[in-house]
Amino acid sequence: MNNHLHYLNNMGITVWEQNSSRACSFTEGTTSPLSDWNALQQTVAACTACSLHQSRTQTVFGVGNRQAELLIIGEAPGFYEDQQGEPFVGRAGQLLNAMLQAIGMNRDLVYIANILKCRPPNNRDPLPEEVNLCTGFLEQQIALIQPKLLLAVGRIAAHYLLKTKSSLESLRGKLHRFGINQTPLLITYHPAYLLRNPIDKRKAFMDLQLTWRTLEELKFN
Repeated sequence: MNNHLHYLNNMGITVWEQNSSRACSFTEGTTSPLSDWNALQQTVAACTACSLHQSRTQTVFGVGNRQAELLIIGEAPGFYEDQQGEPFVGRAGQLLNAMLQAIGMNRDLVYIANILKCRPPNNRDPLPEEVNLCTGFLEQQIALIQPKLLLAVGRIAAHYLLKTKSSLESLRGKLHRFGINQTPLLITYHPAYLLRNPIDKRKAFMDLQLTWRTLEELKFN
């Protein structure tokens, strides 16, 4: 895998033996109607369903490949996301990029979205009523993309998608299912958490290896 060790080093992981797994390849699916995407994005941009619209700079709809096999889901935009209108920018975004590149992927191959489309003040945790009002947008994105696999990063995203309060540690390493289509779902740490707790980066890399292996298996099912 090209630049494999370089990207692992960027994550702060020391590798004693080079991994021999090859990079994940993606197949093209059916293109979602552009009008559906535009209508959904315009609806999100104009949303005033909760009080978060009063303090946002802009909504953060999502970014990436609309035919992606992997959809990465975080919890909510932060300061830089609110300023730029794109999820996972700043240091957390740089680490997410390195995490993807460590398994031979990049942002152009996946789609990235959040549970909430607006930044909570001071980056506080989303409130239950905010989640309830906003997650219909995410569910529509999932329906349009029809990914083979979901990857939830962080406790809040995992709790919403699985309707559970179990610890993130207990949810890792297991294949879960989401929604009426029973879309496969994996759980890992949020990049912002890893920046504060770099000791867990190696466990996050194990989650990413599982993500790659699962995608490879799903291609043949």
